[in-house]
Amino acid sequence: MRSGTGLLALLMLQCLLYTFPAQAFEFEKVVDRARALAEGKYEPPPEVPAFLRELNYQDYQAIRFNPEVSLWREGRSRFQVMTVPPGNFYTHTVQLNEIDADGVKPIPFDKSAYSFPNSDLAKRIPANLGHAGFKLTYPLGEGAEYNQFLVFAGASYFRGVGTENRFGLSARGIAVNTGLPSGEEFPSFVEFWLERPGGGSDRMRVYGLLNGPSVSGAYRFDIHPGSITRVEVTAELFFRNAVDQPGLAPLTSMFYYGENTKRPAGEWRPQVHDSDGLLIHDEGSGEWLWRPLVNPSRLNLSYLQVKRLGGFGLIQRDTAFHQFEDAEARYDLRPSAWVSPRQGWSDGEVVLVEIPTNSETNDNIVAFWKPAEDASAGTRQQFAYTLSFGGPDVAGQDSGRAIKTFVGDGNRTGGGAVENSLRIIVDFAGGPLEKLKPDAPVIGTVSAGGGSEGTEILEHYVEFIEADNNWRLSMLVRPGKATNSVLRGQLMLDDQPLTEVWTYSLSEAARAAQAGS
Repeated sequence: MRSGTGLLALLMLQCLLYTFPAQAFEFEKVVDRARALAEGKYEPPPEVPAFLRELNYQDYQAIRFNPEVSLWREGRSRFQVMTVPPGNFYTHTVQLNEIDADGVKPIPFDKSAYSFPNSDLAKRIPANLGHAGFKLTYPLGEGAEYNQFLVFAGASYFRGVGTENRFGLSARGIAVNTGLPSGEEFPSFVEFWLERPGGGSDRMRVYGLLNGPSVSGAYRFDIHPGSITRVEVTAELFFRNAVDQPGLAPLTSMFYYGENTKRPAGEWRPQVHDSDGLLIHDEGSGEWLWRPLVNPSRLNLSYLQVKRLGGFGLIQRDTAFHQFEDAEARYDLRPSAWVSPRQGWSDGEVVLVEIPTNSETNDNIVAFWKPAEDASAGTRQQFAYTLSFGGPDVAGQDSGRAIKTFVGDGNRTGGGAVENSLRIIVDFAGGPLEKLKPDAPVIGTVSAGGGSEGTEILEHYVEFIEADNNWRLSMLVRPGKATNSVLRGQLMLDDQPLTEVWTYSLSEAARAAQAGS
C-alpha cells in the first residue's frame, strides 16, 4: 500500500503532467458581443505602425517565432499555439485570449518570442505590439514532432491541412459582395478565445468575434486534426447594413493555368494552381457536379443551383509531382477543402467567382453558398457546417470522376475537320469505372445549357484508354454566339450514371483553343 505522503506526491505529479479541462466559456458571450457590435457604428481596427505595413514579403517572412516558447508547450497537451506577428498584409492586431482552468486571460505579446532579420527592425518593434493571429500545431505523424495544421491570420481567413498536405487554399468566416460591381468588403476577426484542451485530447475549441462595415458575427470552431482535419463551424451573423451577396462558408484559392487552359508565355511548368475544380453534391438529385476552374479573360460569376445541397468544395485532383514539376511550391501537395452543411442552411445556390490573374501570387478563385433568404439591415442568420481539409477524396465521393480536361481546335489533325468548332476531351476514372471491362458498352450523354442557342454538338463518343486505364469522352462542338453557354457531359451504363456530371464554359473553351499552348 502507498503511504498518504506517497499518494499525495503522485497526485501532485499528475497535476504537473496533465492539464485540467478549461472552465466553461459560453458561446452566448461571443454572440452577445457580436450583437452589440452590430447595434453600434462600425469602427475599423486600428492599423499597426506604417513601417510594419510597408515590410516587403521577404522581410516579413524573415520574422521567426521560436517554437520553444509556444503556448501550452509545458504539460501533456497535444496542441500548442504559435503567435503570428503583424506586418506586410497583416495590418492590424487581434486580441488573443486563453481559457483554462483558472478562467479567461489575455495572451500577452512577447517581443522576445521572435527573431528579426536585422537589429534595426527589432528595436523598432513596440513591446506591446500585439498579435496578428495564431498557428496551431499538433503531432500529425507517428513521431513527437509538432506540425502546423491550422492558421488564423488576416481578415477572416484561416487555412488548414491534413497529414499529407502543405498549406494552399484558405477558408473565410464570411464573404461580402464578392465579385459585385459595388465592391467587396472584408470583415475581420477582431478577437479570439482559445480553450486549452485537457491532457492527451485530440480536439480543441476556438471562439472568434468578427466585425466589418456591414456585418458582425460570433463563431465557434471545434477542431479535429488528422489525415483529414475537420473543423466544425457554428456561426451567428448580425447584419448592420444590407448585403446584396452574402457568402457562407467561403473558400478562396488560386488557379493560374492548367491542362485545360493556355500556358502563359515563358512558363516551363506544366500547371500552376492550388485547386483545379469546384465539386458540388446535390443530394436532391443525387448528382455530383464537377466544374474545372479557369483563369478567365474577364471576371466570371457562375450561379449553380441545387435541389438540396449535400456539400461543395474546391478540390486539387492533380496530386502527382510530374503534373507541376515545381520542387519549391509543391502544388501537388496542396489540400482540398469540403463544406458539409449541418444546420440552418436555407435554399440558395453555390457561387463560383473566377478573377483574371497574371500571377500565381494572387488568389483569384472564390466559392461560397449564397442563401436565398434576405440579408437586410437588422437580419440575424444562424448556421453550422463541417469544413474538412485533406486529399482529393475529402468529399467521400463514390462516383467516377473527371480527372483531365483538354480543349483544342476542331479543325485540325487530331481534332476534326469542322471550322469554328472545338474538340473537347474529358478523361474519367475511379468509382464504378474501376470494375468495368474495356469492352463495356459505356455511353456518353452530352448537352448544352445556359444561353446555348446556336450551339451544335456535332459528335461525341466514349473509348477506353488502355495506356492510362481510364475512359475518355470526346466531343466535337460548334459554339453559338451566347457567352454563357455551358457544356455538360457524363458517362452512363444501362441508363445508370457511372460518373459525376462534368460542366464547362464554352466561351472559355473557345478562348483556350484559339490561344493554343
